[in-house]
Amino acid sequence: MPDRARARDLGIRPGVLATGPLNAITDVASVMVGHTTLIEGDSVRTGVTAILPHGGNLFQEKVPAGFALGNGFGKFAGATQIEELGEIETPILLTNTLSVAEGVAGAIEWTLGRPGNEHVLSVNAVVGETNDGFLNDIRGRHVTRQHVLQAIATAGGGPVAEGCVGAGTGTQAFGWKGGIGTSSRRLPRQLGDYTLGVLVQTNYGGVLSIDGVPVGKTLGRYYLKDVVDDHGGDGSVVIVVATDAPLSDRNLGRLAKRAFLGIARTGSSMANGSGDYALAFSTASSVRRTPAQRKTVGRFDSLPNDAMSPLFQAVSEATEEAVYNAMLQAVTTTGIGGHRLEAITPAAVQRALEHARRAGDAR
Repeated sequence: MPDRARARDLGIRPGVLATGPLNAITDVASVMVGHTTLIEGDSVRTGVTAILPHGGNLFQEKVPAGFALGNGFGKFAGATQIEELGEIETPILLTNTLSVAEGVAGAIEWTLGRPGNEHVLSVNAVVGETNDGFLNDIRGRHVTRQHVLQAIATAGGGPVAEGCVGAGTGTQAFGWKGGIGTSSRRLPRQLGDYTLGVLVQTNYGGVLSIDGVPVGKTLGRYYLKDVVDDHGGDGSVVIVVATDAPLSDRNLGRLAKRAFLGIARTGSSMANGSGDYALAFSTASSVRRTPAQRKTVGRFDSLPNDAMSPLFQAVSEATEEAVYNAMLQAVTTTGIGGHRLEAITPAAVQRALEHARRAGDAR
């Protein structure tokens, strides 16, 4: 059994839809991901993750977007303008709680420096966060504007690094080491042949369930065990959803809400101290918002409400699997104050799944 795996390597295949070729958010054409990972000494365990909807000038070619809130114990810069205008005009950045300001500064500098933006006077930077202070010297604010720019500059298509990278370097999940995870789904041709991808930054808790099996209970690590909050139900998760389906910002908001169904299936109850956010955008050219379209009465060709249900299924499945990939790709990490988070191992997951199967057979 390898030390690290993805969910499908263990036969874990949530849902019924097929994945894209990479099983990653970058299966959606034009989407790019970059990471800056900071591991320094015995106390710095943090970073930045950047998601770019396309490689052009995002400010001039905005993409429609929808935002959804599960539990609001967190900071998500740019959320109100996304809700008001239904569009994204910068890279989407993920980092730690006390580095949101640096994320905003980096996004603004990058945007103002793009050719064609010489007269731009306002930028709505989009920055999400989770708190990695258990492992990371978060008060040291080690993430800088240059680290943000580096994550954007190195963003590309292809396979996406998962686990303890970028904004997931110091995060947890269900009392184990968490991180960045991704997955994708592709609708059948008769449903439009659309691709949907998800990237998550996990830092939340609860009672871990994998593929419907109570793995956290089986392994003896879960929220409210012995009515003592040893491992916690609090924490946060940020979910970024991309699709090439031509959707309005209203239906993208509906899509973002359904991402929390995948989070629920992993065992979260979205606790009081958890910041749970989802953001969805479309890369389809037919719904992109260009300067020419903004100067006239526009007409956007987007999917109707009745076509949304398969995408709702896709986002639920991909979000669930992205969390499993984040955990299975993470490595045991020690950080500030000697705090340590063990990575859940493929072998342990396999034992828990086999235990559940044997118990089912016995019944």
